[in-house]
Amino acid sequence: MTNAERTAAPVGFFHPTRPIYRFVNLLFISSLSFGSYFAYDIIGAIAPSLIEELRASRATVGTMNTMYSIAAILVVLFGGMLIDRLGTRKASIIFSVLVFAGAAIVWQAKSIPLIFLGRFVFGAGSEPLVVAQSAMLARWFKNKELAMAFGVQLTVSRLGSLFAFNTGELFSSYFGSFRYALLAAVLACALSFVGNLFYIVLDKRGEKALNLRDESAGDKIVFKDIKEFKPTFWYVTALCFTFYAAIFPFQSLSTDFFVTKWGIARTAAAAGGFLTQVFNNLLHIFSTAGGITSIIIFASMLLAPFAGRLVDRVGKRATFMIAGSLLLIPCHLAMGLTRIYPVYPMILLGFAFVLVPAALWPSVPLIVRSERVGTAFGLMTAIQNIGLGLFPLLNGLLRDKTGSYAGSQVMFASLGLVGLMFALLLKRADRREGHVLDAGPKVVVH
Repeated sequence: MTNAERTAAPVGFFHPTRPIYRFVNLLFISSLSFGSYFAYDIIGAIAPSLIEELRASRATVGTMNTMYSIAAILVVLFGGMLIDRLGTRKASIIFSVLVFAGAAIVWQAKSIPLIFLGRFVFGAGSEPLVVAQSAMLARWFKNKELAMAFGVQLTVSRLGSLFAFNTGELFSSYFGSFRYALLAAVLACALSFVGNLFYIVLDKRGEKALNLRDESAGDKIVFKDIKEFKPTFWYVTALCFTFYAAIFPFQSLSTDFFVTKWGIARTAAAAGGFLTQVFNNLLHIFSTAGGITSIIIFASMLLAPFAGRLVDRVGKRATFMIAGSLLLIPCHLAMGLTRIYPVYPMILLGFAFVLVPAALWPSVPLIVRSERVGTAFGLMTAIQNIGLGLFPLLNGLLRDKTGSYAGSQVMFASLGLVGLMFALLLKRADRREGHVLDAGPKVVVH
């Protein structure tokens, strides 16, 4: 058969050139972070059980997430470079093994220091695995359905968080120990590892057929580029720090907060087997401590695609960031200083969690030159993780010292206030730089 005949030969249904091949691969790529999101949030989901069974302080539980963030800050410096050097396949296997190993150490740990070690190992794999995911998506969907692919990946990842908060305490109560919830996290990470293996098989086959090349990992820091950033970038980064520090560190102990202040049930009462009770818990998302915590995640899963589309159509990115930061303040104060049932402020907090990320992350390529975008995202991620590491510990310490979460909620509201100030400064700086962020879709990207 001649080369021309080979070229003209029809391809099969599941050939790498077919869209179905690409979308099946998308499911496996998206599965990579399902386990790590589940394992990250399982600590916050079972915080009441950890406090009771381990006789741990709230500061100790908060430190479990702090250890994750310390590792994340360190690996940002070289995780992207490792992906560039080894390629997405080899690097993702290394990171997936670290994620699984870290979750397994936490599950089997017989002491608090070993739990801290496991969370550190877990964080060292989880954060660069997300970077590798981005490179995989760019490799397969660049100039095709890239925005949609990132949306699917984020939805699957946040499903991990949703299930963690709505099943964590159920695992603990149904099977008699919090360790079964940690075992579920290990199994979720194992499932993600299997998805990684399937991706590698499909990627190897597709690489030969499509002559694919690895995309450079975006989230790595090149220090010489930092001095070139404009004020708008630094305001966006500062807002990123304050906003996420008021969300995820709050979630690290929010189930305990809802149980101790309002007496909200850890699980929804139901008869039947375990799967029946899982389904019942998901149906009663507004009446369990973990379910109420997951409202933020649920709102993001439902509304984030529409918010992203809205931002693309109307611009007004700085304005959306102002609105989202403003919402943080009354939400946290209402939960900390009043007896208002927390579902209502949590719904508003969910709207904030939709508005700000939809405007914040896509703003970076608009205010940073394309050759410096990787450095910008890497630096933002490192600074973001400083907040994600510091404030879970402060949240727990304040609760231990004062006996209530009122001080913590004032702290989170204060972060919202500082974030609002940065958002207003951002809007002013954007006006000076030509309304790049608040412009509509015709804006010229650097």
